[in-house]
Amino acid sequence: MELGRNVERDLDALSLNVQGRRGEAATATLPIVKYPAKLHARRVAAELDVDNGLVYLAGQPEVNLDDSDQPRPFRQRRYFFYLAGANFAGCHVTYDIAADHLILWVPHVAPKDVLWYGSKPSPQRCMALSDVDDARYAAQLPDYVSRHHAASTVYVLHADQAPPPPHSAHGGAAARCRIDDVRLRPAMDRARVVKTDYEVAMVRRANDVSSAAHRFVAERLLRLDSERDVEALFQAACHLRGTRSQAYAVIAGAGANASTLHYVDNDAPLAGRQLVLLDAGCEWDCYASDVTRTMPLSGSFSPRAAAVHAVVQRMQDECIARVRPGAVYYHLHLHAAAVALAGLLQLGILRGDRDEIARAGTVAAFFPHGLGHHVGLEVHDVDGGFPLLAPPRPHRFVGGKRVAVTPEALVAMAEELKADGGEETSTRGKLRPNMIVTVEPGIYFCRPFLEAAFLADPKHARFIDADVLEGFYPVGGVRIEDCILVTPDGHENLTSAPKGAELLDVINNGGHG
Repeated sequence: MELGRNVERDLDALSLNVQGRRGEAATATLPIVKYPAKLHARRVAAELDVDNGLVYLAGQPEVNLDDSDQPRPFRQRRYFFYLAGANFAGCHVTYDIAADHLILWVPHVAPKDVLWYGSKPSPQRCMALSDVDDARYAAQLPDYVSRHHAASTVYVLHADQAPPPPHSAHGGAAARCRIDDVRLRPAMDRARVVKTDYEVAMVRRANDVSSAAHRFVAERLLRLDSERDVEALFQAACHLRGTRSQAYAVIAGAGANASTLHYVDNDAPLAGRQLVLLDAGCEWDCYASDVTRTMPLSGSFSPRAAAVHAVVQRMQDECIARVRPGAVYYHLHLHAAAVALAGLLQLGILRGDRDEIARAGTVAAFFPHGLGHHVGLEVHDVDGGFPLLAPPRPHRFVGGKRVAVTPEALVAMAEELKADGGEETSTRGKLRPNMIVTVEPGIYFCRPFLEAAFLADPKHARFIDADVLEGFYPVGGVRIEDCILVTPDGHENLTSAPKGAELLDVINNGGHG
């Protein structure tokens, strides 16, 4: 289905009204601040805990699509960007640990090629944008390694990403480099998991733009015809606010499609559906956001949808309130599950003794994913070796929405909590200032999943009222998600997209009712 006239008009209006609207602080001009590459390099060196050696990272090269002369969409390698701050192809970065010397190596573009492909930032331009000690052309890199680090240990992410071989008389010396492809990645993960102030500012900026785009969609929701319209408006709103990149594929699922956690077809009509779940977040200069809102397509929630939405909102509100330094994240997940269990009992979807249901883990039928994940250079960012959710063996569950929280894993977490002794004595990874995590509870009514894994299993089926459940399938699913910064004395919600009563006002009155 092509975009309708209303959507085309809205896109035209957006291009004229990028500035100055309430809730759209992302349009303000950011001060020019150098990327803190040197600070990041020193953090990595501290985590490596060595006195000398060379850290080497290759950026993403230009790669064509299979059997095509067209390039793949460029996406910089995130570990490289963390140390270099350069978001274009063909770069390298080295950090001499003993000398505390960081060099960015950039490709040279011959004048004759500028006509076809344009230019690349010069070494001088790179040094103005990123806090590196030096920037040189990449052709000089092999001889630099051969001359100055032939006997060094070179720390790399992967064995096949060692420095390029020299092309000079010093070629034999490079073979004596000791390649260590084991220690760098965990050291970088530990460095990345707690964000620098610059990184917090970038994630904040991404959340500002995404929040404004969510508002823009909500203001026009009642005039949209399809999931595709929702996706198109969101992406256009981000694009016209300064970023073309999405942190992940937009999820715009209406009705039953909202019960698929990572639904990306976005091609179904909105007519006849109660809700649309929009999970979408842009990137700002490689830093991600992750925002979800669930909106009523008629302007008001049906009684069942309102009841489910209220439970999810309570799950999120109570968990966000508990985010602070020292909090153990899986404790928050268990609290969200307890709120969900109580709400589903009140709605009659679950039945029976609350403690027995908890011991069976049956609430995982409706809240089947982790409460959240780290956010940074990846939307599901590195955990620094301390996953937010990880019950004991043999369950091996780790982190966020990408891996299911099974009933067994949920029960294992509850059992671990009993033995944990509370946050003060917990040996698990705890939240620390300048971590950024999502809090994204959800309740879903996915018929194939429920029928195959729970209604067909007597252990769980006895706790689920199938007749009551039947009336909730049209709701599809509800998820609400914000990015939360852990501050020294608590937390800050970086996501300003409207929700609750404000969201309904925006949908029905464009925010001006």
